[in-house]
Amino acid sequence: MEELYQIIRLKLEEQLFLGADKPEETIHSTLSALWNKAYGHSISAEKASKIPLPKLSEHQENILHDLIEQRLNNTPLAYLTGRQNFMGIEFLCDNRALIPRKETEILGNAALELCQKIAWEKSKVNVFDVCCGSGNLGLALASLHPQTTVYSSDLSPEAVALTRDNISFLKLGERVKVTQSDLFSNFETDEYFGNIDLIVCNPPYISTSKVSKMNTEISSNEPLMAFDGGLIGLKIIQKLIQESPRYLSPGGWLIFEVGVGQGQFVSQLCTKSSYYRQVNSITDDSGNIRAIAATNTLG
Repeated sequence: MEELYQIIRLKLEEQLFLGADKPEETIHSTLSALWNKAYGHSISAEKASKIPLPKLSEHQENILHDLIEQRLNNTPLAYLTGRQNFMGIEFLCDNRALIPRKETEILGNAALELCQKIAWEKSKVNVFDVCCGSGNLGLALASLHPQTTVYSSDLSPEAVALTRDNISFLKLGERVKVTQSDLFSNFETDEYFGNIDLIVCNPPYISTSKVSKMNTEISSNEPLMAFDGGLIGLKIIQKLIQESPRYLSPGGWLIFEVGVGQGQFVSQLCTKSSYYRQVNSITDDSGNIRAIAATNTLG
């Protein structure tokens, strides 16, 4: 078993490109995740790196070699394993939605803090997860904060189907619902107007011209509409800033992810809109603004 591990590890070291967008994917975690998949155990790279490797049969070794070849041919690891870890939670993952990134945990953790803050004043926290993708943000909040009720939406029917699968996988059907919708378009009723305490969103924010120039592993596998933010990358963000106040409860919060270099300008958009009385920036370890949090003027 040790010999097989070393042979494949050397092959990965020589041939595998590791993208900066998924820091949890190392040579060891990649091999461990695919090893477990060959064994019949679907787990994320993050989880696989922390457990011992099982002994493989000859048939399972053949499956492992096939998985390694697929990975070296740019099939994303999370699509091969069918799992991705986000905020400590294992999610189903496939090509119906983009792969949740570690950088989005900055947004997720800040949103969780806001949930906890809102819960001090309310018995239940109503959350709206816009552009939900695989559902990871809303479902993480529901998993980690039992007082939350989550409404999720995505324009893509495939992403909605994957979110629905994750709702079942995590057994959160009583507190999380998902609907196909262009942002809030299918929620324009009094049931939602002024009743959402927290809106979270990981929107597309890459300019159209740059989408096709992304790493081949991304552009050839993940749904490009999940990245395409329009001419300057802010099409969805601008709509989000304008449309959210109609749904926010008094003192409610909007929080969303932004690309590196967009933070200051987007923060100014929120301030100048006059919809928000407080606008906060959340930064990464390098000081880049990666999320914006704004509370509405009715608070």
